[in-house]
Amino acid sequence: MRYFKMNGCGNDFVIIDARSRGSLPLSQIQARAIADRKTGLGCDQVIAVERSIRGDAYMRIWNADGGEVEACGNATRCVAWLLLEEGGAATRRIETPAGMLYAERAGEGLITVDMGSPLLRWEEIPIARAMNTDRLDYAARGLEAPGAVNMGNPHVVFFVDDVSAVAIDTIGPAVERDPFFPQGVNVGFAEVRSPEQIRLRVWERGVGLTKACGTGACAAVVAAHRQGRTGRKVEVIVDGGSLEIEWRAGDDRVLMTGPIELESTGELPAA
Repeated sequence: MRYFKMNGCGNDFVIIDARSRGSLPLSQIQARAIADRKTGLGCDQVIAVERSIRGDAYMRIWNADGGEVEACGNATRCVAWLLLEEGGAATRRIETPAGMLYAERAGEGLITVDMGSPLLRWEEIPIARAMNTDRLDYAARGLEAPGAVNMGNPHVVFFVDDVSAVAIDTIGPAVERDPFFPQGVNVGFAEVRSPEQIRLRVWERGVGLTKACGTGACAAVVAAHRQGRTGRKVEVIVDGGSLEIEWRAGDDRVLMTGPIELESTGELPAA
């Protein structure tokens, strides 16, 4: 099967086109082997593009540790670009475990994805007990009152004065695996530079620190706006570039716009 090595703001993927065979039931061991940066193709996530009855394609996602997850915003933009390059309609419908996502071109090498509405109730994140999710009664190494958002996968966002001074490699994995988050959690560290700009770094569940996290950027803007820190349309600067996130007031949808890059293509080795 053909694969595409792509990235969105440095968050990189091996995208396997499995539509000719219908689906690609990778095991955890197989996904981990493909993602291995020393012995495999190397990536943050492995993506399978499968046939879909309701959409233009179905997208499955495995993190670098081999665990299958529900959503990946940057990968959705990359898959959308591949589908749009095939011609036809100006938009694409991508079915995911988290629901149907809609994508369109926003310029040369830019894709906008409608990521849907954020889930904000405590049981939707999920967290271990009932509480308001705009400011959680939770602390980690002196960081307090984070916001929690589910953007197809769970996120917690800490607001900090200087993201470069945060010990993400220590705090990130501890929070990710804290029983307070029964399904694990993606951990964002957001430095609000203005009502229109956030500097963000994310410790991704099952991956670690990445150059970008699309759902994390969406979650950061939702959490920041809920705490009165930003407006609804914000530039999110990540290690690999920047994303434009808009949480629309009228229909509650979160739109993410950002670049994609095709690095290489090849045939997936049978082994």
